[in-house]
Amino acid sequence: MNTLIALAGLAVLILVLEIINLRKTIVPLTLLGLLAALGITICDFETSQAFYNNMIVVNKTNMVYCSLFIVITFFIVAMSQDFYKPHYEKISDYISLKIFLLIGAVCMTVFGNLTMFFIGLEILSITLYILAGSNPTKIKSNEAAMKYFLLGSFASGFILFGIALVYGATASFDINGISQALLNPATPSWLAIGVLLMTIGMLFKIAAFPFHFWAPDVYQGSPTITTASMSTLAKVAAVFTLFKINNIFSAYMPENFTTLLIFVSIATMFVGNIMALKQDNIKRMLAYSGISHAGFMMIALFNTTNATAELFYYAAAYAMASIAAFAIIIAVCKNYKDEKIKHFKGLNKQNPMMTAVLSMALLSIAGIPIFAGFFGKFFMFDSALQNGHLTLVIFGVINSIISIYYYFKVINLMYTQDQVDELPQTNHSWIYKTVAVLAILINILMGLCPSSILNLF
Repeated sequence: MNTLIALAGLAVLILVLEIINLRKTIVPLTLLGLLAALGITICDFETSQAFYNNMIVVNKTNMVYCSLFIVITFFIVAMSQDFYKPHYEKISDYISLKIFLLIGAVCMTVFGNLTMFFIGLEILSITLYILAGSNPTKIKSNEAAMKYFLLGSFASGFILFGIALVYGATASFDINGISQALLNPATPSWLAIGVLLMTIGMLFKIAAFPFHFWAPDVYQGSPTITTASMSTLAKVAAVFTLFKINNIFSAYMPENFTTLLIFVSIATMFVGNIMALKQDNIKRMLAYSGISHAGFMMIALFNTTNATAELFYYAAAYAMASIAAFAIIIAVCKNYKDEKIKHFKGLNKQNPMMTAVLSMALLSIAGIPIFAGFFGKFFMFDSALQNGHLTLVIFGVINSIISIYYYFKVINLMYTQDQVDELPQTNHSWIYKTVAVLAILINILMGLCPSSILNLF
């Protein structure tokens, strides 16, 4: 609760600073505000309390995930100072929208009532619609915003209709009330339809098969820093929300519902990895990579042993590696008209440090030791085996092997190919390097000390 109040106050403060013409202080003060919000969130780790008739639930699990969201937003805001320099007169709008995006993610995490869940979902979604189209001079940005808005609104309709059916069957929006109603054998059969509709809507939000088709176009067309937000903050928040919803209703749903989700998880891995193989745009490649990782994170839905901690570890490892990768992508491609993979040819000769950081980020996303991405997959697979999902693990391993090809394609270009002379040189900003290095260091530390993260729960 204190975290939400602090973030809401910070968002308002950003807009006030614009009014009183203190535009240059917006990013530094926002970073300080996020650090303060992180401190408040950490102080609530040992708190277990509900607010406003269980609308908001503060407990250790929710606060740990909120801390991750704040750290991700901190890195994204830090990069915004340089990224929005050509449109600095609108910096307050961009930064405040990122804080509202964070507020939506927090609401989706701490909800104890389906009303709060939907409010958080819409805050997050509407913010992303605006940010996706925040470059009005670029036709692909306008296209991305329109596609995301139309398809996202359609998915929100599914979720809202599902919530209505759940309310009709249980006479409650409150999670505790719904849990009690599920124990009643006379619960109406349409409750299962409502849960199915909510699940379909959330599968769209995480870009899982067969609702993934929006992601490549939207990721490619959106400004790169918005793509980074979608790929990290929005995806992790949506996956955790799907995990919470599944935990609430899974015992009520028929067994073939779990089988269907397992099929969706496997299909999502294959579709994401196979389509990524032939991409020549690195943002589009990472969009398909993100689709495949949504499939990997869905494995937590079928694990019962320490699943919450394992999902957090995987999500944090993926988010930190992605932040590092996108920081380098922004720095390298900022003076180009697109984000083609060919722009990374010979990067090692121009900037060895950035090449090393991007290589490590891609290796972590691929699941190579000693990086946290490897241990994230290992813990997921180990729990899946303990719960009897051998087939899921086999397909997961196969997809991990497939993904190595397109990650190493980029690494190979950076180290072995000659730089393309006719393309303009890039002036690498120090802020991107700093964010990339800090994010990948966090990833490596997580890989070296995985138990310190898992023991948080």
